[in-house]
Amino acid sequence: MEPSAVVVIDMINLYDHEDADALVESARAALPAVRRLISRARARGVPVIYANDNFGRWRSHHDELLDAALAGPHADLVDPIRPDDASFFVVKARHSIFFETPMEYLLGQEGIRRVVLCGQVTEQCILYSALDAHIRHLKVAVAEDAVAHIHPDLARAALRMMERNMGAEICPADRIAL
Repeated sequence: MEPSAVVVIDMINLYDHEDADALVESARAALPAVRRLISRARARGVPVIYANDNFGRWRSHHDELLDAALAGPHADLVDPIRPDDASFFVVKARHSIFFETPMEYLLGQEGIRRVVLCGQVTEQCILYSALDAHIRHLKVAVAEDAVAHIHPDLARAALRMMERNMGAEICPADRIAL
């Protein structure tokens, strides 16, 4: 199997946007699987990379973003999956984990050829990140129970597109080989 990394997308979140109510409910349902996937990766020495929006705080760093999320009303969705000292952290400004970020360089430096995606939002950031990984000739796996959505129908369609059009492995977090 290709050397892998688990990429946790946008789970350090303030949930203060228009679609937050729907997303919070879905994130709460996905949280146990995200937590198990991160724990399994850490136990096996598989890199865990957090790729996260910066909430428009361009002068902040990852600890400040984490502190802001932990001080918010949905800290219970962030605290159980917080980065540890071995985790990598990539700040992104748009939907894809690759768009104008050092993600591709980081993966290359670490010898990573397969990304295991979890986090949010399935029909947006997960989908676009999977496509960008695919066009970079990386293998893609998506933990279908460890991704949160705003629109369930679009999330199901996005998962089907990733599997069919990108050859992504779509399965429950506990079945993803690390």
